[in-house]
Amino acid sequence: MSGNTLGHLFRVTNFGESHGPAVGCVIDGCPPGMPLSAEDIQPELDRRRPGTSRHVTQRNEADAVEILSGVYEGRTTGTPVCLLIRNTDQRSKDYANLLDTFRPGHADYTYWRKYGLRDPRGGGRSSARLTAPTVAAGAVARKWLLGRHGIRFSGHLSQLGDLAVPFESLAHVPDNPFFAANASDIPRLEAYMDELRRAGDSCGARIEVAAHGVPAGWGEPLFDKLDADIAHAMMGLNAVKGVEIGAGFASVAQRGSMHGDALTPAGFETNHAGGVLGGISTGQDIRVSLAIKPTSSIRSPLPSIDRAGQPTVVETFGRHDPCVGIRATPIAEALLALVLMDHALRHRAQCGDVELPVPPIAGQAPAGA
Repeated sequence: MSGNTLGHLFRVTNFGESHGPAVGCVIDGCPPGMPLSAEDIQPELDRRRPGTSRHVTQRNEADAVEILSGVYEGRTTGTPVCLLIRNTDQRSKDYANLLDTFRPGHADYTYWRKYGLRDPRGGGRSSARLTAPTVAAGAVARKWLLGRHGIRFSGHLSQLGDLAVPFESLAHVPDNPFFAANASDIPRLEAYMDELRRAGDSCGARIEVAAHGVPAGWGEPLFDKLDADIAHAMMGLNAVKGVEIGAGFASVAQRGSMHGDALTPAGFETNHAGGVLGGISTGQDIRVSLAIKPTSSIRSPLPSIDRAGQPTVVETFGRHDPCVGIRATPIAEALLALVLMDHALRHRAQCGDVELPVPPIAGQAPAGA
């Protein structure tokens, strides 16, 4: 009921606040016997970690993960896996002026209206700090999916504010702070971010993520469609205001003769469906695109009200990302992995005994676990 848990069989419950002692998660339903250590998780957390460039928040968190339970002698036991990430660089005094006011575009007002009180320090529970446990849990899912099914994930920034980022190669993604699949465009993106920071403003971003090697047959036919669960998970990421699967909104302008992905003995000719048909995976790459809104915590003064309903002006101090989308790529990859992990186990539970004579399309893996 409280909205802190994602998944059915692979269930991840997220806990903590931005300026509390720690953030973390409990993974229930992780299959037993998988080798797991902090070293398997830490590289993904390092990709998301703040303070890694001048273009993101300078909050200096090591994001060192601790495994508190669910692992014995280096292997998962099948019992709940608790992952803890301690907060070490909070500056709560930066938020003293927000105790009685509300940042426009932020969750300050809605949290207060729902709970009757709120933690103003760094946004409390609504902070992007809470994406760190998501990335940690996603690393566990990614390891199982790679080892059992050979599934890999990729992602990149395709638009920063009003700047489209031309795609060159995924090989460029690890080499720049924007997760851009482009090496030649980085100076332009850096100049854009420097201008935003000087103006005390922010911008949004578009992120594209994909899962490669997903078997055909995962997902459910109606309310728990694979693409519906993906959209549900992605909308749980801070600042996401739109999710597209495959062609997404571009499919409005397509004709059926173009949008339908023709089947041939060699495979699908196109992938406008984004790897999902009727809520069930096709065996193609799962492709997802996210629209992320501009950061709400900005230096520019904005009109608001206080708790008494009186007009005021809010100016946010502290360390904030001028574009939260810059660090969103590993988070979106993690969410996609969590959904696919859950559906892999659900498919195994219901359809593990289903046998097909041969894969219907050359090169496709069977859906069985």
